[in-house]
Amino acid sequence: MQTISMNTAKKYMEPTTHIVTGQFVRINQSAASLGERMAAQLIDWGIELVWVIAILWLLSMMPDVASTSIITKIAYVLLLFFPVICYSLLWELFNHGQTPGKRLMKLRVVKTDGSSPSLGALIMRWMLWIADGPTLGFLGIFVMLVTRNHQRFGDMAAGTMVIKLASYNKISVTLDEFDHLSPDYKPYYPQAADLSLEQVNLITQTLKAEPTAPHVMALADKVRQVLAITHVRETSSHDFLERIVRDYQYYALQEV
Repeated sequence: MQTISMNTAKKYMEPTTHIVTGQFVRINQSAASLGERMAAQLIDWGIELVWVIAILWLLSMMPDVASTSIITKIAYVLLLFFPVICYSLLWELFNHGQTPGKRLMKLRVVKTDGSSPSLGALIMRWMLWIADGPTLGFLGIFVMLVTRNHQRFGDMAAGTMVIKLASYNKISVTLDEFDHLSPDYKPYYPQAADLSLEQVNLITQTLKAEPTAPHVMALADKVRQVLAITHVRETSSHDFLERIVRDYQYYALQEV
């Protein structure tokens, strides 16, 4: 009887979603566990708490706060509460789907097809925290327990999920057949940073085929569509895909 290692069994048990490429190849991405998401949330709450304490301390040091104008008081309230209320929305919008807590836990918010969430999706996800969070007894925790990809209401409404990020060691193995980037290398497609490791691995495997192969051109079209690239500088699909991988490598190195 064939035996299965603990790591292999764990891999099969992890909830995954998939992306179907132009070649009808399924790419799996692992959803973050409930424990990992809660750990990231606790880190973020700790940061928010530090902010609130710091602002309250600064306000307590200012004389005659009560006698200031109504506009000044509104400004103080916004300074205190706006960064806390919009904390996750702002971080995920401007930091590639990661709050500081998610970054420390190596997690990221993505669309269920693996692409980066739009502003509308992030706003929908953020607004439904009212239903998922403390106001309804953390109903989102129960929902994450019973959904396959550990999605809360906000994720399901926005079409998003929180995934585990791949390690840099795996990225190095995937990209070792390409030349090292020169110190003055300039990326052309910033959207390449939004690719997952599995997507890049698929591209590198496809690049081993003949440059004019139909599936190379089909995959290039799919990559342009998923990354919303409207202007392509390269004249061939093969060159475009190779440039995408090099740009991905550049951005991956920036995060190390």
